[in-house]
Amino acid sequence: MPDVSTPSPKMAAMAADIELARTLMGGTAAMRAAGTRYLPRWPNEAQESFDCRLAVATLFPAYSRTVQTLTGKPFSKPLAVNDDVPPQIRALLPAIDSEGRELSQFAAQAMQCALAYGLAGILVDFPRMDGVQTLADQRNRGARPYFVLIDPGQIVGFRTVRDGAMWRLSQLRLREHVSEPDGDHGEKVVEQIRVLEPGRWEVWRKAKNDVWMVHEEGASSLRQIPFVPVYGAQDGFMDFRPPLLEVAHLNVQHWQSASDQQTLLHIARVPILTVIGANDDTVITVGAASAVKLPQGSDMKFVEHSGAAIAAGRQDLIDLEERMRQAGAELLVLAPGKVTATQIATENAVGMCALQRITLGLQDSLNTALQLMADWMSLPTGGTVTLFSDFGAATLAEASAELLFKVNLAGKLSDQTFLAEMQRRGILAPGVTADDERVTQPFDFSGESPVIVIASSGTERGQKTFRGAMPTYYLDVHLFVRATSIDGSGNTVGVADLDDTLDGLEHAVGTLISAAQNGEHWTAISYDGRSRAEFLTILDGTEYKREIIPLKITARL
Repeated sequence: MPDVSTPSPKMAAMAADIELARTLMGGTAAMRAAGTRYLPRWPNEAQESFDCRLAVATLFPAYSRTVQTLTGKPFSKPLAVNDDVPPQIRALLPAIDSEGRELSQFAAQAMQCALAYGLAGILVDFPRMDGVQTLADQRNRGARPYFVLIDPGQIVGFRTVRDGAMWRLSQLRLREHVSEPDGDHGEKVVEQIRVLEPGRWEVWRKAKNDVWMVHEEGASSLRQIPFVPVYGAQDGFMDFRPPLLEVAHLNVQHWQSASDQQTLLHIARVPILTVIGANDDTVITVGAASAVKLPQGSDMKFVEHSGAAIAAGRQDLIDLEERMRQAGAELLVLAPGKVTATQIATENAVGMCALQRITLGLQDSLNTALQLMADWMSLPTGGTVTLFSDFGAATLAEASAELLFKVNLAGKLSDQTFLAEMQRRGILAPGVTADDERVTQPFDFSGESPVIVIASSGTERGQKTFRGAMPTYYLDVHLFVRATSIDGSGNTVGVADLDDTLDGLEHAVGTLISAAQNGEHWTAISYDGRSRAEFLTILDGTEYKREIIPLKITARL
C-alpha cells in the first residue's frame, strides 16, 4: 500500500540516473563506496581480490569537471539585477537563502544542480511565525521569504493538474533531514517528508511503529505551491533528464577500464619465474649473489607480458577521455543560424546552444521565484535579473578546445598535449611547436593559490629617462593571487592567507632584485618598498587580488 514516502512513477524512473550523477559528483570516495554497482566483480574473482582492486581504483573526474566548467560560463560576467526589482526585495538579495548565500552564488549552485542531475528546484519559503498577524509584526520579528535549493534526490513525488493552458503542481512531497537537540548536549537527525499543496502544508514523520504520521500542518497564504523548477534537459513539465548523461556513462566505462588497466599493469610488472625440467627436490635460490644448479636439459627463465594488451588498454582510456570531452563540449555548440546575443534575443532563439537554453531557463526561473517572493511580501512585482548567455562556440572543435584549455590551465593537461589537440582540431597550424609558443611559467611559491607574475613597462611614468649617459627604465611587476575559489558544494569562498601569500611574493621579488644587482645588462635595480593593491575579476568570474610593485632599472652601456 503506497504511503507518503512512496516515490511517484516519474521519480522512481529517474532514481538510477540521479544516483549515477550524484556518485560521479562525489568523486573517487563515492565511487568506491558504490562497490559493485559501477565496478562489476568478474566471474570467479575472489572477494579479496575484488576488494583490493576496488581499494586502489581512482576516478578520472570528467563528469564533475565538465559540470563545473559549464556552470562557470553564465557567471563569467556578473549577474545583473535590473532596475525593476523593488527595494524591499533588493535588500534581501545579499542573503537570498537561509544559508546566507547571495543571489549569484545561489544561482550558480542551481545551475550546477540542473547540469549534474537534470533538475534543480527553487522553493520560496517563509518562516513559520506563531502569533504574527500583520506585515508590521513580521518585519519586527525579522520574518522574510527566502529561497531553498532543492535537488531532485529530495523530491519523493508530485502531482500535476492542468490550469487552463498551463500545467501546475497540485502536490509536492520533499524528503528532509532536520537536526534536533538530543539531551543536554547531543544532536540527532530526523527524517521527515514535507507535503505541499496550494494553500496548505504538512510535515510527516515516522512514529515508533515505523508508520508515517502527520507531525505538523498549517495553512499558506499562497494559492499555488511556491516551487519553481530549473531544467537541465526538459521533456515536459517536471519531466527531466541529466543533459550530460552520456558523459556520465562514459565516465563509468572509463572507471571500469582504468581498473582493468591498473590490474593488468600490476600483473605485467611482476614477471613469473618458470623452471622447466628440474626435479621436485631441486633447491632454487634467486638473488644477485646466488647461483642455481639445474639438471642437464633443464631451463629456468622469467615469463613476462608482451605489453600489447597494455598498449591497447591505454589507447582505450585515451579514446574514452576524448569522447567525454566531445560529449561535454556539445552543450556549447551553437545550432546553425545567428550567434550574437542580440540576434538570439530577437530572432526567436535561433542559433542558441544547449547551455544557453539552460541559462535562459534558469534566468526565467529566478524571475518567477522573485515574483513568488513578492507575493509573500504583498508586493505587485518582484522584478527581473539577467544572466550572461553569449558564450556559445561556433563548432564542436572550438567548444572542446575551450574545455581542453580549462584542463590545461588547471595543470591536469601538459602544454605539449594541449598543443597537439589544438593542431588536431585545426585551430593551430601543424608546424607550430611547444618551444615556439612557450611563455614564462608562473612562479611556484608552494601556496594553494595560483600566481601569475607579469612585468610590463610602467604606466604612470615615461618608459625611459636618461640620467647622464645611462638610460633608466621603469617597470611594473604585477602579482595576481586568486582571492576566491569554489568549494566542494559549488559555493564561492575566499582563499585563506591571501595577504600572507602576497607578502611572500613581494619578498620573493625583492630576493630576485638583490640577486640581479650588477647583471650583464644593467648596473642597478631598485625598489623603494611601495606597492598598490586592488581586486579584479578575470578567468571566468574568479576574483584575484593584484599587487603592483614599481621597479627602476639602470641599464649598462
